Amino acid sequence: MVAVIKTGHSVRRILNYNENKVKTGEAHCIGEGNYPLPVERMSLIMKLSRLLNQNTLNDNVKRGSVHISLNFHPSEHYSAEKLLQITDAYMEKIGFGQQPYLVYQHHDAGHPHIHLVSIKVRADGSRIDMQNIGKNQSEKARKEIEKDFGLVRAEDSKKELIPSMKPVPAAKVQYGKTESKKAISNVLYAVLSSYKYTSLAELNAVLQLYHIKADRGSENSRVFISGGLLYRIVDQSGKPVGVPIKASDFSMRPTLAFLERKFALNRGEKAFEKKRIRSIVDSAFFGKEMNLDKLIVLLEKEGINTVLRKSDAGLLYGITYVDHVTKCVFNGSALGSSYSAKAVLERCKTTVGKEVPSALGTILKSRIDFSEKQSCENGVQEINIKGLHELMKPEWQPDYDGGKCKARRKKKKRKGRSDLN
Repeated sequence: MVAVIKTGHSVRRILNYNENKVKTGEAHCIGEGNYPLPVERMSLIMKLSRLLNQNTLNDNVKRGSVHISLNFHPSEHYSAEKLLQITDAYMEKIGFGQQPYLVYQHHDAGHPHIHLVSIKVRADGSRIDMQNIGKNQSEKARKEIEKDFGLVRAEDSKKELIPSMKPVPAAKVQYGKTESKKAISNVLYAVLSSYKYTSLAELNAVLQLYHIKADRGSENSRVFISGGLLYRIVDQSGKPVGVPIKASDFSMRPTLAFLERKFALNRGEKAFEKKRIRSIVDSAFFGKEMNLDKLIVLLEKEGINTVLRKSDAGLLYGITYVDHVTKCVFNGSALGSSYSAKAVLERCKTTVGKEVPSALGTILKSRIDFSEKQSCENGVQEINIKGLHELMKPEWQPDYDGGKCKARRKKKKRKGRSDLN
């Protein structure tokens, strides 16, 4: 068994997440703890009120909601009664035995698991200390429950269970073939937390690969003015299809305010990741004929997608590089003038031998004078010796004059001795 404990600011949000799963048939509320009525006789308002009312007994607790998931081995399909017994034992061992809580059995993953919704404020208004609860109380409780109930140990199934607990892999969204909200949610879960982007345009460069777009609307729209954000499914040409979904409707709440915090955080984290893309682009041009289509294929082999921005007339005016190895996104101009859309097109037109991939190449071209005269004996191009000498010449340094330095030191010593006298 694997236990995951999370806290949050909103009890209502966590409860609604589980209740929405119930509405779509992906979960069932199978039990409760320390409620006056069984779940079959309670409405959503009654479930929520019990938690909210007790949380108000301590206004100093800001993150009062507790969301726990207990995950079992794929071979462990237990009855609701046994799951409730495991839940009661677990909550008692971690210090939540007297807290109100709800138990939801989920069916939306490749392994059996349950979700527990509770609060950290006790009935007397005191707060339950959850510092290191996962490492200490929860880990001890897990091992005891595995032994008492004959569960598959987490250590034995680590290689098998953990991969099955990963989020659903992100895939290109196809409108009409899968549930739109769930498909978009899977992509957002995979992209938002792992890629480093510093603007909405850079984020959309990644999302576009999955046929999704984050849209603020036109400048005069109500969504734009209110600071809202919509997520849309787009077709192959980038045109929106279907009904957009508000960012606040997703459980992770990937709103504009959330993204702006990510933008600020990512600016510092991806500052050192430009060199890899530059090197790969430069090596692609070095010594070979190149066109834009061939460049795109070569970069894809290195794990870099190029997202092209074109005008209505089909003219290329922008290029964004998405590096899936470093998880960084860069607009072409951010890498340097040589990597913008205009510069890349010009480099594609350059004939073989004239394209130089780096700053060293610029020095070589400026300092080495290639003779036009061909050697009759070996047919090789002769290199002007003067040019090589100029290239290998060390940078100028001032001549070292030991006498002057020594004289200054002696003068200071004499001056020091005279002061003492």
